[in-house]
Amino acid sequence: MSSSSSDEVDARLDEICDEYVEEIYNDIVETQTIPQRTRQYVERHREGGQDQLWNDYFSEDPTFSTAIFRRRFRMNKNLFLCLVHGLEEYFPFFQQRRDATGRWSLTALQKCTAAIRLLAYGNAADTVDEYLRLAETTALSCLHNFTDGIIQLFGNEYLRRPTPEDLQRLLDIGEKRGFPGMVGSIDCMHWEWKNCPTAWKGQYARGSGKPTIVLEAVASHDLWIWHAFFGPPGTLNDINGLDRSPVFDDILQGRAPRVKYKVNRHTYKLAYYLTDGIYPKWSTFIQSITLPQTPQHDLFAKVQEATRKDVERAFGVLQSRFAIVRNPVKTLNKEKIGKIMRACIILHNMIVEDERDGYSRIDISEFEEGDVMRSSQDELGQCLFSHLTTVFLAEVTASNLKEDKLYLLVGDTSSTALHKQCKETILVNKEGNSWNVSLRFSESGGKYYITRGWRKFCLDNRCEIGDLFAFNVVGDGKTTPLMCVCPERKECSEILSKYLSRTSGESSLGGHS
Repeated sequence: MSSSSSDEVDARLDEICDEYVEEIYNDIVETQTIPQRTRQYVERHREGGQDQLWNDYFSEDPTFSTAIFRRRFRMNKNLFLCLVHGLEEYFPFFQQRRDATGRWSLTALQKCTAAIRLLAYGNAADTVDEYLRLAETTALSCLHNFTDGIIQLFGNEYLRRPTPEDLQRLLDIGEKRGFPGMVGSIDCMHWEWKNCPTAWKGQYARGSGKPTIVLEAVASHDLWIWHAFFGPPGTLNDINGLDRSPVFDDILQGRAPRVKYKVNRHTYKLAYYLTDGIYPKWSTFIQSITLPQTPQHDLFAKVQEATRKDVERAFGVLQSRFAIVRNPVKTLNKEKIGKIMRACIILHNMIVEDERDGYSRIDISEFEEGDVMRSSQDELGQCLFSHLTTVFLAEVTASNLKEDKLYLLVGDTSSTALHKQCKETILVNKEGNSWNVSLRFSESGGKYYITRGWRKFCLDNRCEIGDLFAFNVVGDGKTTPLMCVCPERKECSEILSKYLSRTSGESSLGGHS
């Protein structure tokens, strides 16, 4: 009996102790306050950052000279302002607006400068905070929106196929350098991917090396990059990358430009690229001669190896201008990496176009003036431009069909029939049928484009991707211009008469508005 009563007492004491401890614990927890996590706000005085940036580079009496601007922004001031105005016009992200408190947001100058600095110097995103007053996340957002905008605004123009004028110029330069029929040199470079996912590392790393992504490019003597294929894993060499590359798609689909040139009294009809020894021995590739045995072979090897360095120089200049391409990329998203590379190539070509007159030393004026006969020429361009004066070529592509927009090349819009006040034009096919389309002028790109009707014109005429049209512009600059499909000038009058007979009794161009 005494033993059982003692156990009951112990159990009761344990219960009392547990209740007491629990009560004390609850009192402590209830009286203790949990600090609420709040996002720290940093007042960066972004207006002061804009004023500082404006006074340093863009005021009437800037602190830094144009040479320093060119070194830090990698381009001339006029070109940079063209980019800023184009992005600000077409993309809401770069438009300055008021927030909920009525305070102005960051300006397009600040956002574009932040993006250019990240591309040019390859630094961390928060390095622009002290000067431009942008947080790290905002700077990254500026970078990715900037690359998207550059690709959408300028990609079609500065990543285009060579036009007939471009192709003839490349052929003339190649002939001047001793390689008739040569249109550039091709090679590959690797961009290290630091934060490559572990599951992909074996695919992108060669041996025990670092993961890389391959860029295949074709460049000409002025460092313009005409072809860029980016994305293959770093385990691929130049030959494996060539198997995936679209560089010869035009030849396979029968859309390659018709070129004719003579070498040693033999006529050839396929342009070619200069390459190093790893590429296959195709008629479109010209390699050097390994271990030359004769003076002629030795001279050819030296000239070929010197000339094919164009693409190597283009890679070097691209990495020098945009250090983000030279340094290991830290972005995880491969799609964003591809957009960064593509935007850098577009900017590189824009800079080349803006500055190449100052460093290009190959004179082809003798070919242009007719003092020397060409041995290599673009047959399609010669055929068209020998018959037409105001003519431009239009190619049906998947992108311009999707966007319902066709850009007219800058050199092709010098006709007096086109002017900025003209908002409409009429496309006329060979049967005299007509389509009204809108005509616009892009201030950022400096060129005209037709929209709101281009897709319908292509569908009604059963056009396929890759089809080429030669349009002749007809007009007096006062009335609505006509764009007639006429590969020969003698057909133009016939098309015009068919068109005029289809209109309601009008007998002259002045009757159409």
